[in-house]
Amino acid sequence: MVIVLKTMVDWLVYKKLGFNLNSVSGEAFNFFVYDTIKIFLLLTVIIFAVSFIRTFFPPERSRKILGSGNRIKGSVLAGLLGIVTPFCSCSAVPLFLGFIEAGVPMGTTFTFLVASPMINEVALVMLWGLFGWKIACLYIGSGLLIAIGSGLVIGSLHLEHLVEKFDIKGASHFELEKQSFKQKIHYARDYTGEILKTVGPYVILGIGLGALMHGYIPAGFLARYAGRDNLFAVPLVTLIGIPLYSNAAGMIPLVSVLTEKGVGMGTALAFMMAVTGLSLPEFLILKRVMKLKLLLIFASVVGTGIIITGYLFNFVIP
Repeated sequence: MVIVLKTMVDWLVYKKLGFNLNSVSGEAFNFFVYDTIKIFLLLTVIIFAVSFIRTFFPPERSRKILGSGNRIKGSVLAGLLGIVTPFCSCSAVPLFLGFIEAGVPMGTTFTFLVASPMINEVALVMLWGLFGWKIACLYIGSGLLIAIGSGLVIGSLHLEHLVEKFDIKGASHFELEKQSFKQKIHYARDYTGEILKTVGPYVILGIGLGALMHGYIPAGFLARYAGRDNLFAVPLVTLIGIPLYSNAAGMIPLVSVLTEKGVGMGTALAFMMAVTGLSLPEFLILKRVMKLKLLLIFASVVGTGIIITGYLFNFVIP
């Protein structure tokens, strides 16, 4: 399928639209068209499948599972649940609030909040396709460790008093277990459409930036500020990534281009994790339900985990 798609895009860009095969603009536009189609196809198939499966496991059941047993077990389960929920950081917040309201331990709930946008199945498939299974496994393993570690640290601090009171009525639409098979299919279809509508612009923006970087930004420009020889590249890109907002699917094309331009794999992934797991819009939403002190603790703990992971990747993959 990938070969067929690449052939069709090459035909469209170079034959029908008349771009020069060896030009910078032609290469950049080809990159944009090919990655856009490929990523949206992946998103459509995977989000539909995961959202359909999720209709058999409503949050009430998840909350019972997550709220039982010891803290480590709950955090591990929350991290695994986060992987199969195709949410960006902002859309994961309503379910996070539902867990809090249902009495799920705070540390476990924060594990889910970190894991859901940072390490979903879409990112795993795309990383596997672009970099191979070793990078994909290292990514999902490090993401889980960040999420679980962050949850355990926050849970051990007993900061429940820093959570504000809030209304969680909007979470009821997740109660789908009793619907018929046909209704579940319709829900998965509609949910997929809503997710694509929500994240689509960010995916296109991410791919567009990747195409521009791929075609127009010299390798030396990025290597100078975030190259492999810059000891402070990882914390630098982590701080730069926090004000930005995208999902993993929109960021992975940028990771691919950054590594091509001489940026270390760990540095590129740290940037992606900061954008997807510590976004400014997410903070604005969370500020409504938690006090500033808790928000700063959350950002500091997760940010530290991302920086450590970035350095680890750069060490393992020189």
